[in-house]
Amino acid sequence: MTDDSTDGGGRAASGTAAGPAVLVFAYHDVGYVCLEELLRRDARAVALITHEDDPKENRWFRSVTELAQKHGIPVYKPDSVNSEEWLLRIRALRPDVIFSFYYRHLIPETILKLPRLGAFNLHGSLLPKYRGRVPINWAVIHDETQTGATLHHMVAKPDAGDIVDQQAVPIGPMETAREVFDKVAAAARQIVARQWDNIKSGKAPRIPQDPTQASYYSGRKPEDGRIDWRRSAREIFNLVRAVTHPYPGAFTELNGRRLFIWWALPQREDSSGQPGEVVSAAPLRVATGQGSLEVLRLQWADGEEQDAATAGFKLGQVLGTPPK
Repeated sequence: MTDDSTDGGGRAASGTAAGPAVLVFAYHDVGYVCLEELLRRDARAVALITHEDDPKENRWFRSVTELAQKHGIPVYKPDSVNSEEWLLRIRALRPDVIFSFYYRHLIPETILKLPRLGAFNLHGSLLPKYRGRVPINWAVIHDETQTGATLHHMVAKPDAGDIVDQQAVPIGPMETAREVFDKVAAAARQIVARQWDNIKSGKAPRIPQDPTQASYYSGRKPEDGRIDWRRSAREIFNLVRAVTHPYPGAFTELNGRRLFIWWALPQREDSSGQPGEVVSAAPLRVATGQGSLEVLRLQWADGEEQDAATAGFKLGQVLGTPPK
């Protein structure tokens, strides 16, 4: 457990700020912009609970820890708050409101019941669709044309509480998950700005979710980026754009070597090749279950990213073949 809290001279411990005491659980860029928006509106943040950065993760997003420390807000990074110790510590903070902005762990119900004005979570989808982890990546994989941000009351079941507010954003047919994420983060900020006065006055809306419309998806691992060339060109393209930079990437194999495909374009015309077969070397086109995929940027696992047309592929090579 790491405690990076400020001393008694910090913003949260001063005891002079007016307004309800706000405890923020947050991480990632959505956490950053939502906390920033609360501070712009003079919310009295008594503490930030966040995560230690994983050195194995590509941390492309802004640091909510640095934002909190800049404003004198105590920062805590426990491995878990699901303990009697943390229940007592959070109770001692006497929060009137709890927010969760892209915090990665479940917050126990015993903590959710503490604040008199409620506990609220910001989720990156239009609930009840895409409950669960990495909803933006899943929406792109499934070729959705829109997603959004939803602020909802927190209950024991993840992402199931009554909706306070939500805002849709379009997903363009060529957009990457990162591009969509930036739009969702902007929508999240606008929701917080819109609803803060309602929340602090105890008038947060409650719109029940329709459980018959709910869908749930689990988290994704780097290995989930493996390409199945039997899928259509559009489906494979959706995977590529969902996990391209800054995410771990879509990949295949050739002769036991892992090959990452960072960008590609789906082609409608069918080819005579079997799924995964190189049917054109320059430009590099690969046959799929339906149509073909024109690969533009790629990278061998032990090499540098490069232009696919100069990568030296040969007609008839088959990607995705098992290692020999």
